[in-house]
Amino acid sequence: MVKTVKTPKAEKAPKKDLKEKKVEKPQAVGVPKGKENKVVLPEDKDKIIEEFAQKKGDTGSPEVQVALLTHKIVKLAEHLEINKKDNHSRRGLLKVIAKRRRILNYLQKLDDKRYKKLISKLGLKK
Repeated sequence: MVKTVKTPKAEKAPKKDLKEKKVEKPQAVGVPKGKENKVVLPEDKDKIIEEFAQKKGDTGSPEVQVALLTHKIVKLAEHLEINKKDNHSRRGLLKVIAKRRRILNYLQKLDDKRYKKLISKLGLKK
């Protein structure tokens, strides 16, 4: 017959408090709280629209759209330099680039002078 012998249990280490302090991520310099995730801030957007608008109140012309998308592309590229494994943002960047390309193709068919002026002003190739 086998007898079981009870051994004294080792004292358990106290459990860590499950509710740990929230670690706040560092605030972007010069960006108001809550706006750090936005790619194009309203102030930047207004400045770009004012610079590339064909007439007052113009927000939909190809020039304005391409300028806004270019700004967004630059910001996303900066983000991806830091976060190399962020494939969701990488896919978003590729979609924005494709959209800008389509608008540029449209503008080139519409008016080649405006197209050349825009790409030189933005510093784009082609």
